[in-house]
Amino acid sequence: MTVVDHSYDAADIEVLEFDAVVRKRPGMFFRVAPDDPRFATKVLCAVATHVLHPATGVAGEHALRGLIEITGDSSFTLCVDQPHSWEDEGPVAGYFGSLLGPEWWLMAAAAAMCEQVTVEMWCAGRGWRQLHSGIRPLAAPQEFRPPQSHGSGTSVRFAFDRAYVGPHFVLPADHESLDVHGPYCSKPPGPGQVLIRDTRRGSGRGPQGTLHR
Repeated sequence: MTVVDHSYDAADIEVLEFDAVVRKRPGMFFRVAPDDPRFATKVLCAVATHVLHPATGVAGEHALRGLIEITGDSSFTLCVDQPHSWEDEGPVAGYFGSLLGPEWWLMAAAAAMCEQVTVEMWCAGRGWRQLHSGIRPLAAPQEFRPPQSHGSGTSVRFAFDRAYVGPHFVLPADHESLDVHGPYCSKPPGPGQVLIRDTRRGSGRGPQGTLHR
């Protein structure tokens, strides 16, 4: 009788970094694979859902306001009124020294599939901007003066890697049917909302969008 050895040790364990996990198993984060025609919609909805259901340390559920502006078939910008409170040194570094940390893990997962990402954070007239390839910073955050002297927020510009997501990756034009709450949302409505605005030529929507509470 042949005895099969099922034992394993540390040499058999592959440890992947966050962005490598996302690219290898995107379905763990967005519920469908990149070859699924719903993939772009799922990614967009996941980011919007993360605004309405942020980490506890960021804000309460249904408390934040966000704007998603679709600028191309594979690019969009999210701006959210995330409250910040920093010391003189600015924001705390997240993944790989990025301005995106685990508190925004779904945004970070979307960023991991991008060719280029720009993150801006501002509070009380001070702001920080950082450019990324995927979720990997190209440089340390650079301080800039935000256009408004008050308020607090975060902006993330996503430009997806077409070589990874494929030519079929097209962000949806039908915003009425999007579920930005997720299938398990049981929280009552609050002041939070997500406005989706499509600025693509030929979208037929112009500057309008859909407001989700």
